[in-house]
Amino acid sequence: MGRPARRALAALALVAAGALVATPYGAAASPTIEGPPVGALFQYQLQTGATGPGGIDVGLCAPGWPGCARARVVDLDLYGPDGVTPNARAVSAIHRAGGYAICYVDAGTWESWRPDAHRFPARLLGRPNGWPGERWLDVRRVSPLAPIMAARVARCRSAGFDAVEFDNVDGYANATGFAITAADQLRYDRYLAGLAHRDHLAAGLKNDDAQAAALEPAFDFAIDESCVALRSCSALAPFVRAHKAVYDVEYSGSPARYCAIARAAGVSAVGKALALRATPWRPCRP
Repeated sequence: MGRPARRALAALALVAAGALVATPYGAAASPTIEGPPVGALFQYQLQTGATGPGGIDVGLCAPGWPGCARARVVDLDLYGPDGVTPNARAVSAIHRAGGYAICYVDAGTWESWRPDAHRFPARLLGRPNGWPGERWLDVRRVSPLAPIMAARVARCRSAGFDAVEFDNVDGYANATGFAITAADQLRYDRYLAGLAHRDHLAAGLKNDDAQAAALEPAFDFAIDESCVALRSCSALAPFVRAHKAVYDVEYSGSPARYCAIARAAGVSAVGKALALRATPWRPCRP
């Protein structure tokens, strides 16, 4: 799962927007696909709990807000509490409440506990990324990864999700064990966006701030971790200028500080703990 600890400092530098690389399904975001609403209350819950359908607490009220302000956009793992079944129960509950559901998919690292972990060829597994059971993937080799990622996105679609968040798509800026270049990463990230669009899902870019300018045309929204702490929120300006939603998750610092900085950058921020359970959840006011 995505965490700020594994983002290299190189991600703070902007990469030029040239070197366009084609994907099998086209690079441009589709105008017929609805991205998440800009400025909406955002919840990031990747760990299921004991409360709510599919272990997702869709009735949680934002602390300190008048009345009961609930998340309109919820980002959750593809799989439910059993780790095997796509979480259609939670998605249905989110939709009944008038919300928008984003499907978390790890596209850049291998996770040993996933039901399709056996499908990854050993030659594609690189160095550990700092989290137990996870290893970087060789994203230069799109062909063997393509059917695995396509199947994951198809499961997001069949579970009723509205969008896909592709995590760990910044391997080129990390010590993966492979000589992944910025151009390799652009090609793979655009390919992933095309997969989502082929299945009529919005595509979310995760943490690849340095390539945001180049990738904005292919993606419908962006999710970032710790852009305030890392002083990288300005890198997400291409999405803000394109009137696409940008959500940021902060794991440290006072809400007063990170909310003010994120708001000035046009970013919707929330405070969370690294465990990414339902709580704590401290969304910033628009």
